[in-house]
Amino acid sequence: MLILAICCMSLLIVGLDNTIVNVALPSIQRELHASVSGLQWIVASYTLVLASLLMLSGSTADRVGRRRTFQVGLALFTLGSLLCSLAPSLGALVAFRMVQGVGGSMLNPVAMSIITNTFTERAERARAIGIWGGVVGLSMALGPVVGGGLVSSVGWRSIFWVNIPVGLAAIGLTAAFVPESKAPHPRPADPVGQLLVMVALGTLVYAIIEGPDRGWTSAVVAGCFGVAAVAVAGFVGYEARRRQPLLDLRFFRSAPFSGATVIAVSAFAALGGFLLLSTIYLQDVRGYSALHAGLYMLPMAAMTAIWSPLSGRIVGARGPRLPLILAGLAIAASALSLTRLVNDTSTDSLIVSYLLFGLGFGLVNAPITNTAMSGMPRTQAGVAAAVASTSRQVGQSVGVAVIGSAVVSALSGPLRAGFAQASHVGWWLVAGCGVVVLAVGLITTGSWARRTAEQVAATFGQPGLADSEVEPVEPVEPAAP
Repeated sequence: MLILAICCMSLLIVGLDNTIVNVALPSIQRELHASVSGLQWIVASYTLVLASLLMLSGSTADRVGRRRTFQVGLALFTLGSLLCSLAPSLGALVAFRMVQGVGGSMLNPVAMSIITNTFTERAERARAIGIWGGVVGLSMALGPVVGGGLVSSVGWRSIFWVNIPVGLAAIGLTAAFVPESKAPHPRPADPVGQLLVMVALGTLVYAIIEGPDRGWTSAVVAGCFGVAAVAVAGFVGYEARRRQPLLDLRFFRSAPFSGATVIAVSAFAALGGFLLLSTIYLQDVRGYSALHAGLYMLPMAAMTAIWSPLSGRIVGARGPRLPLILAGLAIAASALSLTRLVNDTSTDSLIVSYLLFGLGFGLVNAPITNTAMSGMPRTQAGVAAAVASTSRQVGQSVGVAVIGSAVVSALSGPLRAGFAQASHVGWWLVAGCGVVVLAVGLITTGSWARRTAEQVAATFGQPGLADSEVEPVEPVEPAAP
C-alpha cells in the first residue's frame, strides 16, 4: 500500500497540473502577451512530447529498471515545473513544458508497471487500480479550485510550485521503499521508429497550429504537412519489416483495437477542445477570475470523478458497448448545446453543458483499454494498453491544434467581442468527436468485431484476453491542457 501511495503521488501532480495549467492560461496570455496559438503551444508542447515518448519510456523501464526510470521521470517533471515557474517568455515556457513532458512520459505508465508487479494477485491488483483511478478523479476535482485560488492570489507561476515538494518527496520515498524490477525479456530499442513518430506528430501539429497565422498554403505549413505524410509512410514501411517493431501493424486488423484507438483520439480531442474553449470563454469573454472560472469547471470534473469508476463496473458487468454509446451521446449533446454560446449565456445552461461533458468523458475511459485489449494475445496486452494511452495524448494534442486553429480562423475583431461566435465551429468539431465515439463504439463491440480480434490472436499463435479477463477499472492518464 505504501508503494501504491508513492505511485499515486506521481498521478496526483500530473492530474493537478492538468486542470491547474488550463485555468491559468488567460493569466499567462496577459503577462507573456501570448496569442491564442501561443496558448495552444503551451498545451501541445507537453502532450506532443508525452505522446511521442510513452512507448519508448515503457520499453526503457523494462530494460534498465522501472524504479530507476520512475525516479528519472519524477526528477525531470519536478525540474520542468521549477523552470516553468521561472519562464521569462512564451518560448521559454513552451520549452520547459517539453521538459515536463519528457518526465511525464516516465511517470504514469511506469508507475502502472510497478503496481502490476507489486500486486500480483488479481483481486488485490483490481483494488489497487481502483484506488489509482480514484486519485485521478480527486486530482481533476481539486485542480480547478486549487489552480484558480493560486492564480487569483499569488499568480500563475505558483501553479508549478505545487509539483516541486510532492516530486521531491516521491523521489526520496521511491528510493527507500520501491523495489527495482525489470522485464525478463524486454523489447529491443527502435530508435528509427521512435524518431519517425516524433517527426510525424511534431510537424503535423505545427502545421495545424501555425496554419491560421502563416497561411494554409504557405511554404512552411505545406512543407510540414508533406514531411508528416512522408514520416507516416516511412513508419508504416519500416515497422512492417522489423521482427520486433515498436508497434506491430497487424494489431490494427483487430476491429476492437483499431476502434479503441479512434475512440481514444476522438474523446481526448474533445477534452482538449472543451478545456481550451471553456477557459478562454469564462475568463476572457465573461471576465471571471481564475478562481471563479475554476468553480464553473468543477461540475465537469466532479462528474468525471463519479462516473469513471462506475463506468469500470459497467464494463466489467456488461461489456464496453453501453458506456461508449452513452459517452458519445453525452459528449455530442454537451457540445451541441454550446454551439449556441453567446457572451451572456445563462449560468444554468453552462452548468448543464459542463455536467453532460463530464458524464460523457467519465464514461469513455474504462471502455478504451478494455476494447483495445479484448481479444489481444496475452503477451501483447501491455503493448495494446500502451497504444491506447498514446492515442489519448495524440488525441489531446491534435484536438487542441485543430479546434483552436478552427476558432482562430473564424475569429474577427477583439477576443472579448468575437470569441463566443467564433467558438461555434469549435463546438461543432467537439460534437463531431462525440458522434465518432458513438458510431465507432457501436461498430467495434459486436460479434463481427470480436471475430476479427480472435483472428489477430490466432496469427500470433496465442489465445486472446477475454472481456472478463481485462481489468474493469481503467485510470485516466491526463495530459496537461
